[in-house]
Amino acid sequence: MSDTLRHALAKARLQPVDIAAALGVDPKTVDRWLKGRTPYPRHRWALADLLKVDETELWPEADHPRRAISSEVQAVYPHRWTVPRTVWTRHFQAATREIGILAYSALFLAEDTGIIRLLAERARAGVKVRILLGDPGSPEVAARGIEEGIGPDVMAARIRNALTLYRPLEEVAGVEIRLHTTTLYNSIYRADDDLLVNAHTYGTPAAQSPVIQLRAAEDEGAAAVYLASLERVWATAKPLGDSHASGRRS
Repeated sequence: MSDTLRHALAKARLQPVDIAAALGVDPKTVDRWLKGRTPYPRHRWALADLLKVDETELWPEADHPRRAISSEVQAVYPHRWTVPRTVWTRHFQAATREIGILAYSALFLAEDTGIIRLLAERARAGVKVRILLGDPGSPEVAARGIEEGIGPDVMAARIRNALTLYRPLEEVAGVEIRLHTTTLYNSIYRADDDLLVNAHTYGTPAAQSPVIQLRAAEDEGAAAVYLASLERVWATAKPLGDSHASGRRS
């Protein structure tokens, strides 16, 4: 019997059915966790995030690859798809000054209407939102598509799909979208001084590559390197309204 988990649910005023709905699992699965079964890592992470506790408090005996290893590194996820949606939501929701998205398409976020709504809400609350996507007509985008094994046309199409979904945000004051022609080695998702950095690995889609969660702790730390990279790309990128930058050809 996992009394610790039961107490955490009671403190959060959540029922097992609430947990099942939030994590997308069968209520019987939650019952097994409450009876002592240790969840898979991705479910442990999501549940700990939902209950706003460290997973080591709930399952001290389990292997914890996400345990913080420095003052900056908050967590390491083996693949982007293992990052719980609650982490993305809480990441952007916590921003009070600035949100920055630097990727080629970030289509997985664009397809999430809840995230799009959240970005708009943060902008209306005074948070500066900057979105940097790859120019679909650029050779850099074509090269990344080939590297991922999906081909240049598919990568360009993903970006155009993402642009269609992100474009309504342009109507919100405080949101700016630009297109870049940069060779990216990482996608960067910023919320003030917190970062989710998705590595780009040759021959592997971004969704299969690791994500590092960082919190800026010093001016010359790891997070500062990624923040500086984001700023350099932003400075050279073209506004979305620029017909040349949008990749349209005559």
